[in-house]
Amino acid sequence: MTVTLADVAARAEVSPATVSRVLNGNYPVAASTRERVLRAVDELDYVLNGPASALAAATSDLVGILVNDIADPFFGIMAGAIQAEIGGPGGRAGGERLAVVCNTGGSPERELTYLTLLQRQRAAAVVLTGGAMENTAHAAAVAKKLRKLAEAGTRVVLCGRPPAPADTDAVALTFDNRGGGQQLTEHLIGLGHRRMGYIAGPEERTTTRHRLEGHRDALAAHGVPDDPAWTVHGRYDRRAGYEATLELLRREPALTAVVAANDTVALGACAALRDSGLRIPDDVSVVGFDDLPFSIDAVPALTTVRLPLADAGGRAGRIAMGREEVPPGGIATIRGELMVRGSTGVPKRA
Repeated sequence: MTVTLADVAARAEVSPATVSRVLNGNYPVAASTRERVLRAVDELDYVLNGPASALAAATSDLVGILVNDIADPFFGIMAGAIQAEIGGPGGRAGGERLAVVCNTGGSPERELTYLTLLQRQRAAAVVLTGGAMENTAHAAAVAKKLRKLAEAGTRVVLCGRPPAPADTDAVALTFDNRGGGQQLTEHLIGLGHRRMGYIAGPEERTTTRHRLEGHRDALAAHGVPDDPAWTVHGRYDRRAGYEATLELLRREPALTAVVAANDTVALGACAALRDSGLRIPDDVSVVGFDDLPFSIDAVPALTTVRLPLADAGGRAGRIAMGREEVPPGGIATIRGELMVRGSTGVPKRA
């Protein structure tokens, strides 16, 4: 049953006019009243019928792209590729869409807020990129928002993100982070490494867990001990890589390899090793993940797993625009490719 403005007013115990003022933002309303109205809107999943109120079932020309950090090349590459596909074939007049990039900053609250705003705007499509939060309550809240979007005719695509519940109808293009993590560690084991430090990402992210599971799968398969002290969690940035590497060296000065959560973290690891008087790869090998553009230009060039970020983003954009047909709830796994470069070698330290 469609929720009306009157329903929101009743829930918030205010007049319909007050609800309208809060939603339109064109009249001052007491902060406590505004909060009560917005809480009622969220609880009832009320969708504001903007200029297209006469076409209640219609979607707009808006496409939302949710990213964790637009300054991170991982997200920037995907968002750019998605946006390039947003529009009519060849830019034909009448087929264009307005792409809006929503930067969540890793905040689960902001993620839900943007999904709500895109629902109210009756977005034609929504693409969520990157890993999801490892939180049951948040996952349930996101799934609820995705169902509401799908019911309103919005196409939902997950790019580089684990699948959502089947009843959300969201199409998922998932990265094989576990398989890529296993490849990297098996490469190091094949070179003779046994004392490997691991710099993991934030513990609450699915990407972090899957890549770490791949690393541990490789250790177990080859009978290499998994010392918990040799794993440090941090952010997906250079500073975290630098600080985590110094901590790993403090815990185990004889490490011969560092496995980094992504390429940006790996750059920080390389800097910390150099500042500690260690050579790469003569003293310590380093591997990353993603194969971001700068990886091949690092000195030495970084061994990493290449994820086809631009291809995945382009495909997500085409699916979002309905130019590539995928069954609702369809799932495709995108595998990475091991890129062996100069940052890894046979261990020379005893």
